[in-house]
Amino acid sequence: MNSTPEDLGTDPRDDPVPNELPPPSRNFAATRKVLLFLLAVSVLVPVGCLAGYGYYDYQRRFNEAADASDRMARVAEEQALKVMDLNTELASRVEELLDDMTDGQVSQNEAAVHGKLNSIAGNFPQVVAISAFGESGTLLASSRYFPVPQVNVGTRADFVAAKHYRPEPYVSLPMAASISGTSVFNTAKARSASDGRFLGIVSIALRRDYFFGFYQKLLQNDEEGFIGLYRADGALLASYPNVRIPAGALASPALTEGFTRNEYAGHLQAARFGDHQKRFVAYRRVGDYRLFVAAGFPVGGLISAWQRHLLLLCGLAVLPCAAIWALLGFSLRQLSAEERAWLQWRSETSRRLAAEASGRHLQRMGALGNLVANVAHEFNNHLMAVKSNMAIARSKGFTDVAPEVSAVERATHSVEGLVRTLVGATQKQPLKLTQVDPATALPGLKRVLQATVGDAISVNIDIAQELWQIRCDYAELELTLINLALNAREAMPRGGKLRIRAQNVEAASDAAGVPVGEFVLVSVSDDGIGMTQAVAHRAFEPLFTTKLNGTGAGLGLTQVLAFCERSGGTARITSAPGLGTTVRLYLPKSVARDIAVTEHAAGDPGRRTEFAANEILLVEDNDEVAAGLSAVLELMGHHVTRLANADDALLTLQTGQQFRLVLSDVQMPGKLNGIDLAEWLKANRPEQPLALMTGYADELERARNTGVPIFAKPFDVGDLEPLFA
Repeated sequence: MNSTPEDLGTDPRDDPVPNELPPPSRNFAATRKVLLFLLAVSVLVPVGCLAGYGYYDYQRRFNEAADASDRMARVAEEQALKVMDLNTELASRVEELLDDMTDGQVSQNEAAVHGKLNSIAGNFPQVVAISAFGESGTLLASSRYFPVPQVNVGTRADFVAAKHYRPEPYVSLPMAASISGTSVFNTAKARSASDGRFLGIVSIALRRDYFFGFYQKLLQNDEEGFIGLYRADGALLASYPNVRIPAGALASPALTEGFTRNEYAGHLQAARFGDHQKRFVAYRRVGDYRLFVAAGFPVGGLISAWQRHLLLLCGLAVLPCAAIWALLGFSLRQLSAEERAWLQWRSETSRRLAAEASGRHLQRMGALGNLVANVAHEFNNHLMAVKSNMAIARSKGFTDVAPEVSAVERATHSVEGLVRTLVGATQKQPLKLTQVDPATALPGLKRVLQATVGDAISVNIDIAQELWQIRCDYAELELTLINLALNAREAMPRGGKLRIRAQNVEAASDAAGVPVGEFVLVSVSDDGIGMTQAVAHRAFEPLFTTKLNGTGAGLGLTQVLAFCERSGGTARITSAPGLGTTVRLYLPKSVARDIAVTEHAAGDPGRRTEFAANEILLVEDNDEVAAGLSAVLELMGHHVTRLANADDALLTLQTGQQFRLVLSDVQMPGKLNGIDLAEWLKANRPEQPLALMTGYADELERARNTGVPIFAKPFDVGDLEPLFA
């Protein structure tokens, strides 16, 4: 096959084609390199400058926000420290007031205790109430209520923890006050008698709104920042903005981990913090208390502001750069146009030679197809003679010739399969269409397929339930599966599995290359070496083969595709290196009763009583084929009139002579062929029964359109019996 320079991966400009005029002395490559270099510089320099400025601007913004967070955390830490120191002082004064008083003593002096507690609480805005609880958790006295309501906190977490951690104070989780419902958190400290006996707790309820207001003033107009007060275990007590976190929930695992290190101050970036945003956090410990304050900002908000600023700068920088890029692009296009004009005269000769080579290749392929078809035609004629004479020999009882006849039959079968492959690739041989039940036929071929692939490969046939019957040539189906089995054997030299599955499918559209209709899908899969996409794309091409040293003819898969298409379906192949190959055969569902061995039914049998009872007109140019057919037909009890061409047959029929059957070849010498004869009979003698036979036909579609039966050579003469019924 001739290849163009493009096919070989070369450039037509490299072809040493003689020039009538010397090309201009111009180094297009060097000029293009200079222009491309300038274009690259005009892109990279602004990008580099903007990238450097962007990095510097981001670091500046981040550092400024981090410093601001540090300052806010320091102020919030000082405020929280003052509040907690005041709480400690208030709790100490209450302990001195109550001293070793028991629950009963406190209750008896509730009025006096209430007055003292109210005086101690004073007007501090952060304090909601100061309460004294007994050793069982019963509310004994309060700075806010007299008499106190019946309240017991014996099972509440802050009461239990204060009793457990005494004499250390305990800070509770946020909660609603037992009586007023105000959002508070408590600082609880246990009371102990001089002998160490637990007497109850002193609880100071702190207003969370007090911290909200302070943090709001501290942040001022910073909408992105936040400040929060936390316990050492990471539980949030108060924050601004107010983050809705359930009581006892941790604000951030990363922040909690920083608290547990018991550092006085630190920084971190938490991916999950309160509102589920990534934030920068500066935190500080509140004196010696088990509390921390944290201030920070969302990193995403800072990045968004930085990006908006950088995009504005990029937009301003693009304007002058775009003018430079447009000028350089125009220069490159002009240079390309000049180069194309300079190279045009050199490429014309290469294109012309490539077109001529392609035309010669197509002519050779067409000639090869005709050669294959004509050779197959001659083969079929000889095979027809062999089969006819073998039928005669069988009728004589194989006297002393039985072994030789069996050998000839085996040879005939082999040649018949070869011819089917050759002619099937050209799609010029009619099929012997019958109704085939794949549920029975495919399992029946397992022994043949196993013998084809050998013992190293296992053959598995899977048949779906209620499988439809199909309309195809059974011999072609068998040959198709054998061809696929041979390919699978080549693909699995070390053995493997050959899987054949049949199932019903319906194609609603031809988008996937499958005709619309109902089909039986026969999938033939192997787990061999597979093939590349390029090889799979050409696998169905005639004479294409990947086998080396001429060991393959390249017609096996061509026959597979031709068989499926002539049956009314198609074939598809999928494969990948190392993953095996799957060939899918789409065979149309049979919609009628059993189809005869011919492609069309014979004429009306009810009118044959008018014809000569046993008179048959045989139109065949090959003497051996004609002699064999005549002998077999005469043994069947018919009288045969043989003519060598369709011209003589037409003259005979024009005289008005009638026959039980006109059996004509398609390809014959003379002005007319068998199809012309059939068309004349259909137009002028439609009552005359007629059948065509051929080994191959250039006008097979035209022959089908006549509506007469078509027999594919070689065929058994017994196949004609339905026409005599």
